[in-house]
Amino acid sequence: MTVEFNRETSFGWMINVVASQASKQLDSALKPYGLTAALWPTMMCLWEKEGVTQREIAEKSKVENSTTTRTLDKLEKLGLVERRNDPHSRRSFRIYLTKDGHHLKEKLLPVPMTVNQHLLNPLSTDEQQQMLLLLQKMIKGM
Repeated sequence: MTVEFNRETSFGWMINVVASQASKQLDSALKPYGLTAALWPTMMCLWEKEGVTQREIAEKSKVENSTTTRTLDKLEKLGLVERRNDPHSRRSFRIYLTKDGHHLKEKLLPVPMTVNQHLLNPLSTDEQQQMLLLLQKMIKGM
């Protein structure tokens, strides 16, 4: 029996469309601040907790360590983060927000909430909660 691909019932295709749209909207909203959707997870991690290692940021934001290196380089050039020597390891750094990085938090935290709400708008409140719970369950299972 041959199974035919139908994009309208393909989870992968649909989740990719939603993720792509979310990324475009987030990029557009962050552009005035010199940021992109790719830089966002690292900023979120640091607003939650500073003084973490690059590896901890990569794990928490679910991206490769090499991607996190490039992200931190960009954020450092923007003057939003700084690397400080790790007192426990000569080969690693601890990552901290700069004054400018701290100041962006209150301005930017509402941005993804607005994007998320726009994307979830076609769903009822119960469907939105169910969608989030199901996605959380999937992520925990990865």
